[in-house]
Amino acid sequence: INAEYMGHFLSVYFFSLVSEVRHKMVRMSTLADALKNIANAEKRGKRQVLVRPSSKVILKFLRLMQKHGYIGDFEIVDNHRANKIVVDLNGRLNKTGVISPRYDVSIKNIDRWVINCLPSRQFGFVVLTTSKGIMDHEEAKKKHVGGKVLGFFY
Repeated sequence: INAEYMGHFLSVYFFSLVSEVRHKMVRMSTLADALKNIANAEKRGKRQVLVRPSSKVILKFLRLMQKHGYIGDFEIVDNHRANKIVVDLNGRLNKTGVISPRYDVSIKNIDRWVINCLPSRQFGFVVLTTSKGIMDHEEAKKKHVGGKVLGFFY
């Protein structure tokens, strides 16, 4: 067998191996996906949106949004795996997002993050994960704790 034929044979064999491998999208941030789904549904004027998969961080973020009136009620649908959440929208949410990487935020730098992430000091919230739990920037200032920035909504 000559070298040219062998090279051709190996390239065809290798290509057939590579083409059989199935590529699957990997979910990098479930929180980012959830917030993007909610924002897109809100822009389209939907009344409800299905968010999946569920996580503790997503649930706590949604509870904060609900506490401040940016979303309505939400219901967890148990499917014996990573659960789904059905969120009722009320049309008040303008924008929401994740800040990645999760930068460290000291107490004195909270205001800088508020200025950078929110359009106005009058409304909207920056969400932080702290040693005392996930909370908005106002609560973090009250409790005098810093942490890592998760995201924002207004």
